[in-house]
Amino acid sequence: RMVALLGAMTLVLVAVAPWVLPVAAGGKNLKSYQKVEVDIIDDNFILQWNRSDESLRSVTFSFDYQKSGTDNWIQLPGCQNITSTKCNFSSVKLNVYEEIKLRIRAEKENTSSWYEVDPFTPYNKAQIGPPEVHLEAEDKAIMINISPPGTKNSVMWALDGSGFRYSLVIWKNSSSGEEEIENIYSIHKIYKLLPETTYCLKVKAALPMAWKVGIYGPVYCIKTTAFLKRNPVNHSYKWKQMPNCENVKTTQCVFPQNIFPKGIYFLRVQASDGNNTSFWSEEIKFDTEIQAFLLPPVLKVRSTSDSLHIYIGAPEQSGSKPVNQDYPLTYEIIFWENTSNAERKIFKEKTDFIVPNLKPLTVYCVKARAHTMDEKWNKSSAFGDVVFVKTKPGNASNIWLIAGIGTISITILAVIYVVKVLLRCINYVFFPSLKPSSNIDEYFSEQPLKNLLLSTSEEQIEKCFIIENISTIATVEETNQTDEDHKKYSSQNCQDSGNYSNEDESESKTSEELQQDFV
Repeated sequence: RMVALLGAMTLVLVAVAPWVLPVAAGGKNLKSYQKVEVDIIDDNFILQWNRSDESLRSVTFSFDYQKSGTDNWIQLPGCQNITSTKCNFSSVKLNVYEEIKLRIRAEKENTSSWYEVDPFTPYNKAQIGPPEVHLEAEDKAIMINISPPGTKNSVMWALDGSGFRYSLVIWKNSSSGEEEIENIYSIHKIYKLLPETTYCLKVKAALPMAWKVGIYGPVYCIKTTAFLKRNPVNHSYKWKQMPNCENVKTTQCVFPQNIFPKGIYFLRVQASDGNNTSFWSEEIKFDTEIQAFLLPPVLKVRSTSDSLHIYIGAPEQSGSKPVNQDYPLTYEIIFWENTSNAERKIFKEKTDFIVPNLKPLTVYCVKARAHTMDEKWNKSSAFGDVVFVKTKPGNASNIWLIAGIGTISITILAVIYVVKVLLRCINYVFFPSLKPSSNIDEYFSEQPLKNLLLSTSEEQIEKCFIIENISTIATVEETNQTDEDHKKYSSQNCQDSGNYSNEDESESKTSEELQQDFV
């Protein structure tokens, strides 16, 4: 009751603002105290204020607004140079969940100073408007279809569309007795009414999670239709034999569900004994929406390290075709650890939710069933199939896994490095690289360039060194007999000839130096 009382109150932001307006020279200053109210209903933003002096008709008013986190004041569209005491700024694109500020000033011959209104958050100040209602009449019932408050593209209630609950008051048009029905959904049916009677009702919306209660909308009236059984026309041709329920010898029978499409039907039964047949029984009403068997829901579960994300889907008939259920349901979910019999039970109206605070790397078993939320129907489905799911590793496990991989990687790199160093040492000791003696390297490095590049006019010279012992070297040089005299140098145990040269002195000198070096 307290919530309803608070919700019915007008949500306004009030400020008493004094302004001093200097008049023309020689006049007196005019003081004006204005009461500023901010009214928000659904997506309609209205500013209202009062004049303290009705004689100040030529005064205009202007508003600026400032968004949260900024220092810039912006002119408020629709509220500039207003001569009346009301303006609409619904066209402003605002974040309804962020705080905004307003300021106002009065203008006549001169301009007053700005006065700031207390900051407010639009969503917190917003009031739920009346919903739109559509009625359909039957002989003893009225079908009610309710549209959520606000416009089709409402910004204020964009995140609350499925959270609305509704209350209504219904009465006969010819009497003052009222009946209040609370906590209904957007589709609701009222039964046990009188045929051919006019009923009136009004509806209001509420957001229980936000502690918001709206205001009643306009009154809607509708007349119920005439009862079919009062129609004098013979309807015997409309009765059909029910499959699987003919000439049965028991007091019950099972008939296929698909023979009854969505709607209201009448049933009757007759007994027979040989040639004797009883009258038809009194007809009973069968509403497929209320009396049909409630199928168990379908579960889909995804796991994280410490929670289960549960999705509840519509049940399926044969052929994997989902069953459409227009009436509201609540779901009973039971889950437990696979190694334990301790069950936990929760009830949810949503079909998508998270079960937190679970153990990582643990197998959980989950099952669910559906209940109708209307106490008059009192229907429950059987539990669906049990779903088994294992939670993922926690953060500590991930850290140890990463640390282990890092340690193994470093160890492998260290082993590779040690093996490479050992192979290098083995190659150096057992397989040294072959190099010529230092004397040969020194000789070849000191050869003059002129001996490598010979003039085309001179005959090429070939040099050959035969080394038998470190102390014995033989060098033989031969030259063309036509150019110079033949000279031959030899040493002990010489077995091969040397090379040819055009310069005897230089070659002989070289041979002597080499012999001294090797000695």
